[in-house]
Amino acid sequence: MPKANQPETNRRSRERLVTRLPVSVRQPFGSGQVKAHTRDVTTNGIFLYSDTRLEEAVEVELVLMLPPELTAGEKCWVCCHAQVLRVEEGPGNEFGVAAEIRRMEILPEIPV
Repeated sequence: MPKANQPETNRRSRERLVTRLPVSVRQPFGSGQVKAHTRDVTTNGIFLYSDTRLEEAVEVELVLMLPPELTAGEKCWVCCHAQVLRVEEGPGNEFGVAAEIRRMEILPEIPV
């Protein structure tokens, strides 16, 4: 327990970037892709909103473009392998999903 007049330490080890980014979520067992958007992102975690309920403890694949604040100064597409930690009722008909990023791969740029 913290002593009087000393702030509690933040449980998060990384700074959160509050940003709304589109995310494509792929669940296991061929259940298709789910569209979602982020509320905040760190290098090891993500909180997103989805119209589809995801199950806790399930491994998911997330594809999104990370902003320069979380990369080496340039936006880049990534594929994150994450585990759903918590699901809660969100605003409207959305579900809030907290997930821990276990692995992240930078995707190659595809010229159009």
